[in-house]
Amino acid sequence: MLAVFSGEVVEVPTELVAAGSRTPSPKTKASELVSRFLGTSEPAVCMQLGDLGHLAYSHANQALLRPRYEESRSPSVDCHHGYDLRGLCQCAMNMHSTFQRLLTSDKITKIVLVRSFAAKDDIFCLFEGVLDNLGRLSQQYGLSKGANEVVLVIEAYKTLRDRAPYPASFMLSQLTGSYAFVLFDKATNSLLVASDPEGKVPLFWGITADGSVAFCDDIDMLKGSCGKSLAPFPQGCFYSNALGGLKSYENPKNKVTAVPANEEEICGATFKVEGSTVLTAPPLH
Repeated sequence: MLAVFSGEVVEVPTELVAAGSRTPSPKTKASELVSRFLGTSEPAVCMQLGDLGHLAYSHANQALLRPRYEESRSPSVDCHHGYDLRGLCQCAMNMHSTFQRLLTSDKITKIVLVRSFAAKDDIFCLFEGVLDNLGRLSQQYGLSKGANEVVLVIEAYKTLRDRAPYPASFMLSQLTGSYAFVLFDKATNSLLVASDPEGKVPLFWGITADGSVAFCDDIDMLKGSCGKSLAPFPQGCFYSNALGGLKSYENPKNKVTAVPANEEEICGATFKVEGSTVLTAPPLH
């Protein structure tokens, strides 16, 4: 999945700017990044949020054993693979309202990966992963049994937004499983990005040549457009332009700082939660 936002929405993280300045490397504009994603991830879907950014995703390159399909039929939530927001959102293709769940297994564990998109009340969300406590949380938020993870995240966010100062750390700490998501609230131009406590679903972020901030689960995709202004998104953390930037929801009182990477590493920095003895992600070479 790929999400790109202009500087009008996201304040460019100074840590990523510094990482790119230490070792200058080639970058491209955000529009080129989106075009490359669509060209290499066919079939792909792209939603353009006016001049504010793009959300895109694909089920391509999921070399898994067996697909399982679930369909959402909630009349109040647009869960199809394209969303037309009165002409502001342009879809790369029109598909039915189908969520694809794909299974993998090894000798020890079985992991269910989900890539899905939903939109409701001008709130857009890309979700990758699976929530182990989906049923309990769906009941807690008053959702039907057929609700999936991306719909739940939207409802949880609406509760966070509408019941301020309801803490984001409380909402996110309730999510149990393997996941990463990007949520954009067009009504307030608010962005919320989060990763699970163990970083089981890869997520990276970086800065393009024209100053846009991009989030993607594919480091190679971002590397070509962000150069060294690139880092793994820290596990157990969230980014919100409305709630003070990058923070840890596992340890809300602990500051998140950037650790400069070595020259030979792909990323220019790695983020660490102060007080933790373990870096948020291993070095990538």
